[in-house]
Amino acid sequence: MNEVRLLLRKDLLILKNNILLIFRNPARLIPYAVMIGYFLFMYTRRFSGSKVSTDELNMDAAGEVDFALQNVIGGATLLALAFLIFQLYRATKNNVTFFKMADVNLLFTAPVKPENLLIYYMARSILPALGGSLFFLAYSGGQMARDFELGALGIVFLVLGFALFFFMIFPLRFLIYTLHTKFGIIQYIRGGVIGLGVLLVAMILIPGLMAEEFWQGMFSWIASPWFDLFPVVGWSRGMMGYFVNQNLILSSSFLFLYALSYFSVVKLVIRYAGYYYEDVLESTKSNEEKLEKALGKREVTEDTYSLNAKKQLALPEFGMGAKAFYWRNYVHSSRQDFHPLIGVYTLGMALLGIVFAGLSNFDWFSHKVVYFYLCFMIGFYFLAGIGRASIGDLKKPWFILVPASWSSKFWNMIKLDLLQTVIFSLLLIIPAVFLAGIHVGLIVIFPLGMIFAYLVGLAVNLIPQVGLDEGWDRILIKPLMIGGIFIFGLIPSFILGVIVLAVTDQFIYGLLTMVIGLGLVASILVHVTLDILKRLEFKEI
Repeated sequence: MNEVRLLLRKDLLILKNNILLIFRNPARLIPYAVMIGYFLFMYTRRFSGSKVSTDELNMDAAGEVDFALQNVIGGATLLALAFLIFQLYRATKNNVTFFKMADVNLLFTAPVKPENLLIYYMARSILPALGGSLFFLAYSGGQMARDFELGALGIVFLVLGFALFFFMIFPLRFLIYTLHTKFGIIQYIRGGVIGLGVLLVAMILIPGLMAEEFWQGMFSWIASPWFDLFPVVGWSRGMMGYFVNQNLILSSSFLFLYALSYFSVVKLVIRYAGYYYEDVLESTKSNEEKLEKALGKREVTEDTYSLNAKKQLALPEFGMGAKAFYWRNYVHSSRQDFHPLIGVYTLGMALLGIVFAGLSNFDWFSHKVVYFYLCFMIGFYFLAGIGRASIGDLKKPWFILVPASWSSKFWNMIKLDLLQTVIFSLLLIIPAVFLAGIHVGLIVIFPLGMIFAYLVGLAVNLIPQVGLDEGWDRILIKPLMIGGIFIFGLIPSFILGVIVLAVTDQFIYGLLTMVIGLGLVASILVHVTLDILKRLEFKEI
């Protein structure tokens, strides 16, 4: 056990150093003070409000089902189930590790039993889960304290139920990884996870289709008390329900199930992990690289979000000259997703909008959600255009060397992006229009808005990068240039769209006004971009 004591001492010293760093810069304490102040303020308000009686939460008290409460519980359960299935499926695709490169390079090569390292780091992984649980309690516990009598045990079970849900996922993922490295059964595990997901979907669809209204029955099974027996998700829900039912034996039983499951998982991992140094080395390095990219310490490359990077391609001849840029983007898109024009990301976002459109036919779901989603996608593609200027062909010297006109090279560079944007827009808006019964004119206006937003975002970031040299001119002029585009171009278009929407009470006219404004801004900025590209030289942009 000397190894465990040394590891604990090492982590305590790291914690001490982090605390000292925080106190050296008192400004870092402001978010913590705000969070604590919010919690205390909301908690003290409970004495001025009336508590909600637990009898009011009994779904069968009057012989009638409280569909609002059922859907709230079912919706939260569905999100937890989706997160669990996603994490288990992800474990069948990517290696799982608890470690950092410092652990791999120093601790793994030290005379320490690998089993002790594994047990320590698996147990230590509960600390981030507890931290997130405490943050959740600080954010929402104050509001619940105003309506419910939480008490000490209620707070404890809330924290444990939230924390153990996230904590238990990582040992399960590591167990999947361990069993695969030992027995090579990843295909069977993946099939089981997919089968479980299909079963859970059926548990929502079947009662929904059997009910008079789909929304009245869709969560009747997964929101029922017996679903508390479902591993991990149900156990957490049962523990967190202590502040409602005040059943100490039931909540303690779920806590015991968690303890028993964790003990069993650890025993299985220790038995089948063996000496896991070689297995964990690559996955640990990959995780650290992703973290560095997220923190901005490493440049984001084109293959950062690739889903199919090792795909073997058989491509036709696209031609020479500027068409080579389209060919290069086509190859990259084929490896980034499972189809160069329509991929998983595209279908997922389109399907979400179609679901919103279908739900808007119900009384409890408004068309405003569909309209908000359409506006959100336009804003999202504006940000995608900004990001497009930072990676790709403009970062390479061959953009200048290709013997073609600047306009031809520019349009071939973004041609595939425009095709993908149009296809995604049509996949989303055509079913949404007919399902939600909204204006048919959106089939034309929405794709145009998506294209204009993408072009504006691309030009907003591209013009300063190409037109301004590295130095004080970028630092001082670039913010003014971008600010001018927003103040005199984008913001007026948005405000005019909102005014037209308020006057006519028709979303299509408001969106049309905004799209016309975006089109004017895009035409000006694209013209400036084509003119300024001629100044591109061999320099880091």
